[in-house]
Amino acid sequence: MNASLADVRAAPIKPPGVKAETSLMSTPVSMLVRRAPVTLSPGTSIRDAAVLMSEQGVSSVLIVEQGLLFGLVTDRDLRNRVVAPGMDTASPIADIATLAPMTIDINSPAFDAMMLMARHNIHHVPVLDGTRIVGLITAADLTEQHSTSAVYLAGDIYKQRTVEGLKQASSRTGRLQQVLAAADASAYNTGHVITAITDALTARLLQLGELALGPPPVDYVWVAAGSQARNEQTARTDQDNCMVIDDAFDELRHGAYFKALAEFVCAGLDACGYVYCPGEMMAKTDAWRQPRQNWVEYFARWTDQPEPKALMLTCVFFDLRAIHGCTALLDGLRDGVLKRTQGNSIFLAHMVGNALSHQPALGFFKGLTAQRSGEHKGTIDLKHNGIVPVVDLARVYALAGGDQAVNTHDRLLGASAGGAISEQSARDLRDAFEFMGTMRIQHQARQMEQGLPPDNFLEPQEVSNFERTQLKDAFTVVQTLQSVLGQRFQAGRF
Repeated sequence: MNASLADVRAAPIKPPGVKAETSLMSTPVSMLVRRAPVTLSPGTSIRDAAVLMSEQGVSSVLIVEQGLLFGLVTDRDLRNRVVAPGMDTASPIADIATLAPMTIDINSPAFDAMMLMARHNIHHVPVLDGTRIVGLITAADLTEQHSTSAVYLAGDIYKQRTVEGLKQASSRTGRLQQVLAAADASAYNTGHVITAITDALTARLLQLGELALGPPPVDYVWVAAGSQARNEQTARTDQDNCMVIDDAFDELRHGAYFKALAEFVCAGLDACGYVYCPGEMMAKTDAWRQPRQNWVEYFARWTDQPEPKALMLTCVFFDLRAIHGCTALLDGLRDGVLKRTQGNSIFLAHMVGNALSHQPALGFFKGLTAQRSGEHKGTIDLKHNGIVPVVDLARVYALAGGDQAVNTHDRLLGASAGGAISEQSARDLRDAFEFMGTMRIQHQARQMEQGLPPDNFLEPQEVSNFERTQLKDAFTVVQTLQSVLGQRFQAGRF
């Protein structure tokens, strides 16, 4: 038996102070609203606003006009937009406000509020019931109620000015995953939280790169691929990314800039623990840092000539999500890709064949089968023998149906709604995917608690008999749906 795996065989990690009942996923935003909103009209002077905030003991006020939300002013605005530049405090508060701020519905889960704050690096979010202003929640409200700290970690990332600083901040991602595992967060939600941190690191590296190199000479968008694009990352991952540049790009005039920027960001991600992609599917590789028209031609060639390498590239680059830059460059590209794939029976048949190359770890009699040789002998690869097959199936459904969704769970919902798969089968597949993902997250949390690097290789004895039975059932669901899809698509029945 592998000693390191034996050492981590234990109950799920419960870090001090973390309680499952405080889960962000089950708490509605309404429970975090503690008081009626403090509101002012747009014409109120800055000084009067500051006096009111001091009297009320609040860090922000909402600006309201005719009963509708107009803007938001925080104590940070007073520091940065008034005190620092020496602005006249008799000026109206509307002059320093964040206009049309991001809001959240009162019935949304607190998790959604946390994600909104983490992704956009904001600490105050007004709460609405329709158009009626109910109150305001802050990052402190979330942290006081819950032990997860994704909002503060994302905020800290945006404060860093060096790669070394980002490296130190990113080292807390593993602990964040442990906390989420201890709070019984779903794999779906954990994936979104961990990926939000990756997004923040990527965006900040791009900002630092642009500060060092100067503004980009033409528009571009940095695009996440693979698990980051799908919002399905865990603490163990490599990087998959690319760059789509405006067609005004000229290699002689602009090539050196974008090459330097891509190399800086990819190196920074590697320093932060997102190791270089073994297949070099990264923006620092010349082929994956191209004008938009070249990407159009790439996708056209891959769909028209689906040979093995093209199918491999398809699996990475058909899962795309904009992280930073001119997002419209990607939006139009995705629309064109889906028009080419929808109903393309030859291409889809090849995609199905490629998807079936990853099989669940089941034996002839449907029992779990561990790897029989190699470095990970005696273990089950939860990623390639369980999670990847579901990702591949969902991708085929999305490409066949022209579905814009990228996340696997969302793709399965779309496939069910579109009739590509029955509602029951989609639910079974989502449940199987969620269970395998949760098992992987808990496995990695146990490893990190023991100071071991996280991986995807589960020793069957690491979990209970009940969990092994559930894992076998999950694998069986995947295998059954693989067979159904294979019979349908490989026979050309689209």
